[in-house]
Amino acid sequence: MVLPGWRGRNRLMLDYRELDWRLITAVLLLSLFGIVLIMSAQYSAESTYRQTYWLRQLLWLFIAMIVFAVVIHLPMRLLDFSAYPVYAVSIILLGLVLVVGSTRMGATRWFSLGPLNLAPSDIAKLAVLLALARFFAYTKLPPASKRRLAISAILILLPVALILKQPDLGTSLVFWVILFGLWFWSGLSPLYLILILSPIVSLVTAAHWLAWTLYFMALLVFLFMFRPGLSFSIVVVVANLATGIVMPFLWNRMADYQKQRILTFLDPSTDARGAGYQIIQSKIAIGSGGIWGKGIFAGSQTKLEFLPERHTDFVFSVLGEEFGLWGTLLVLGLFGYVIYRIIRIAGRCRSRFASNIAFGAAVVLVFQLFINIGMTLGFMPVTGLALPFLSYGGTSLVLSWTLIGMAVLADYHWQEY
Repeated sequence: MVLPGWRGRNRLMLDYRELDWRLITAVLLLSLFGIVLIMSAQYSAESTYRQTYWLRQLLWLFIAMIVFAVVIHLPMRLLDFSAYPVYAVSIILLGLVLVVGSTRMGATRWFSLGPLNLAPSDIAKLAVLLALARFFAYTKLPPASKRRLAISAILILLPVALILKQPDLGTSLVFWVILFGLWFWSGLSPLYLILILSPIVSLVTAAHWLAWTLYFMALLVFLFMFRPGLSFSIVVVVANLATGIVMPFLWNRMADYQKQRILTFLDPSTDARGAGYQIIQSKIAIGSGGIWGKGIFAGSQTKLEFLPERHTDFVFSVLGEEFGLWGTLLVLGLFGYVIYRIIRIAGRCRSRFASNIAFGAAVVLVFQLFINIGMTLGFMPVTGLALPFLSYGGTSLVLSWTLIGMAVLADYHWQEY
């Protein structure tokens, strides 16, 4: 018996009417709006090269949509079978960029391809998502199995280590978020996730002995009430002790710019003319936009170039200044709709692999959205993570559209196992 609307695995012709056009349209609107913001951000720049950033972003959008079109025509099984080979290729590229990559502002993160730059770390996000989606789809180990947790963690440790060598702390965090997101989606209890994340809290509270002591006592009470198992509890206690003890040594080994980012995040006024300058100017830009904004090309912070990196890391500040509260709410509404559609796809896919891919795509987009906007508002440290679809950056735009392509592909084949 053939189910109504069932799509055969060997079907070569795509029925475009059955694609999620609502999702595609929302993403296209965000991408076009991003080009407008990039044009406005560099409208008053003295350099002609900077004034034409939006044209290069338009070219990248064209490339991204070609990649999207290719992805939605792929058989889902091809993504399944190629997950680990793609992962291996991404590791090679991450190693290669450290040797022959282009270095800018002290970081070696890109392959220079003429007027275009390729960031292998963005390719690695996609590769890790595929590898973890395949692993969680087929493993027979229970969700809380220490072996299952360890194997999946090992899959991200190598790319994270190579990305930290670039160095790029912000991007390395994305891989941990993908892992934690798929741990949750594949059945791991949120209580276990809280305990796994607890060493981060230990690291933060270790800045003061009293705060760390109170936290550690609360952790022991939580373990006693939750009773996750003796071996797991021992691991959690040891990990929290270790992170609390090594915190001073870790701080001393951090690069000066990383320390400065954390300190200026806590209080930007401590270095108002240096590391805190971007955050202060970003807040001024967003606040000055008011409800209706100053209008396109009319933002004073943007026009007078008070706001650095306004076409990349701080493009949301341009949005707030020139389009005001209504513009930011419109963009956030579009993002919310995109995330809702993707999670809806993940929830109805019968294939675990397809469901994992869709949910992982939503996790990546949500995390980068949260970090980037939080950074411009001063709620998060400056990390350099792009705002999906809006920030200038070719590889980031192609990655974002590829994630959308895989979600649309999963939706098209949602009835397949």
